[in-house]
Amino acid sequence: MKRTGILHAELSGALATLGHTDLLLVVDAGFPVPRDAHRIDLALTENVPDLRTVLGLIADELVVEGVVRAEHVPSHHPRLDSWLHERFAGAEFTTRPHADVLGRLAHEAKVVVRTGAFEPWGNIGLYCGVDAPRWFGGEGVVVPEEYASRI
Repeated sequence: MKRTGILHAELSGALATLGHTDLLLVVDAGFPVPRDAHRIDLALTENVPDLRTVLGLIADELVVEGVVRAEHVPSHHPRLDSWLHERFAGAEFTTRPHADVLGRLAHEAKVVVRTGAFEPWGNIGLYCGVDAPRWFGGEGVVVPEEYASRI
């Protein structure tokens, strides 16, 4: 039996398939998940599980180098935005129009994880990164400029 981390078999397995630059979307209960998406539906009832719990557990298992959210999050949901910046410190943050998050990003995502969140703009994209010290910390390895600050 697995001791720690994410116990949900499908989610745990999907996370293991992600590589550098892959996009994972963690979305609210009302998100229009595309029919052809790799959808992992965790929603049980209103706010179970909630967005922050799912994002936090995923953050413990992935290297995240980028976070994308709807352009209204910083101004219309600053508590969520602040939490994201704390939880994903060191990641590059970007915004996109809400329609792009619901459309284009949903089709680009390798995995879409649906939560039970009833939270405005509760759709967050995570771009996978690499553990720079593990990849570039070997003897004689030249560290690319974009990763030097992470070593």
